[in-house]
Amino acid sequence: MTPCADPNRGSRHPILEGDLDRILANSLPWEQFAGKTVLVTGAGGFLPAYLVETLLRLNETRTLAKVRVVGLVRNLKKAQERFRHHAGRSDLDLVCQDVIEPWNLEGRMDFIIHAASQASPKFFGSDPVGTLEANLLGTRRALLRAREDRTEGFLYFSSGEVYGQVDPARIPILEDAYGYLDPTNVRACYGEGKRAGEALCVAYAHQFGIPARIARPFHTYGPGMALDDGRVFADFVSNIVLGQDLVLKSEGLAVRPFCYLADATVGFFTVLLKGSTGAAYNVGNPDTEISIRDLAALLVRVFPEPQKRVVVSVQPHSHGYLESPIVRNSPDIRKLRALGWNPTTGLVDGFTRTVNSFLNPSNQAT
Repeated sequence: MTPCADPNRGSRHPILEGDLDRILANSLPWEQFAGKTVLVTGAGGFLPAYLVETLLRLNETRTLAKVRVVGLVRNLKKAQERFRHHAGRSDLDLVCQDVIEPWNLEGRMDFIIHAASQASPKFFGSDPVGTLEANLLGTRRALLRAREDRTEGFLYFSSGEVYGQVDPARIPILEDAYGYLDPTNVRACYGEGKRAGEALCVAYAHQFGIPARIARPFHTYGPGMALDDGRVFADFVSNIVLGQDLVLKSEGLAVRPFCYLADATVGFFTVLLKGSTGAAYNVGNPDTEISIRDLAALLVRVFPEPQKRVVVSVQPHSHGYLESPIVRNSPDIRKLRALGWNPTTGLVDGFTRTVNSFLNPSNQAT
C-alpha cells in the first residue's frame, strides 16, 4: 500500500512514532478497521492510549478508509493534554464519560475496547469501590452497547491478577491455572473485579453472541506510564529521569516478567482481531523475568550517568497502596503465540526507550 500524506509526522515523540510503526509492521488484518468506528474506554490511560495512537497512525500511513476513534475518558482535560498533538483531527473524538453511568454516544460502535480501570495498586486501598465498579458496571455498559450495535469485535482488558496465588509448580501460568484469591481481602477488589468482568464477557458471548475476547496483561511498562504510578518499575524510571538513586522499599525479591508496551499493544490487537470468542489470552513476556532487586541493579548499569546507587529502604508504602503477596508470577504465552504473536523487546532496549521517551518533555507526546 502507498503511504498517505502524514500531517502529524514529527509532532509525536520519536520513540512513540517508532513504536507505532513497529506495531503496524506486524502482519495483522488491519483492514478490518477500514471505515469503522472503534470505541476505546479509558482512552487516556497508559495501555489504551497506545491503541488509540496505533489506530490514528494507521489512518496516516495506509490508503484504507479512515478509522474513527471514540475515546471515553473521565478527565477530559487530562486526555486532551495526552493527545494534544492530535488537536483538531476529525478521526478522534474524546467524550467525557464515566463508564459506570448511562452512555450517550451517537452512531454505531463497530469495535469496542473496554480498558477503563484503575490498575495501580495505590487505588486498591484508597478507592476499592471505584476499582470494582469499572470492571463490573462499566463492563456491563460496554457489553450492552456491543449488543445494541451488533459490534464486530469486543476486547476486554483483564489482568494477570485474576490468577491469584498460583502453586509455584504451575508457573509459568497457563490461562486455566487459577490460584488462591481471598474476596474478603480489600486488595482483591482488582483481581475479583477483573474475574467478574471476564465472567460477564463470557456470559454475553454465550447468550447474546457478543464476539468478546479477553486480554490478560502482565507487568507492562513503556512510554506514557505515570511516573507517580506507585509501582516499583515506574519509580525506577522516575529515579533515572531525575538522576536519583534507585530506592527499594522492600528486599526486592519478588520476580516479575516485564513486557514492553509496543509488544503488548501488538498482543492486544492480535487478541481482538484473531482471538476466539469467549477466550482469554495472556499478554506478557516470560523471557524477561527478573527480580525487582536485579532490575534495579541492571538499570544502574544501563544508566550510569549521573552516578546512582541501589538503596534498600524498607518502609511502608504511601496511603492506599496495597502490596501484592505474590512472590513470582509469569505467563505461559503459547496460546497467543499460536496466533502469531511473540514479544521481541528485551529489558535493556525496552527500558532505554522508556527512559528516553521522558527526556524531552517539550516534544513528548506520551
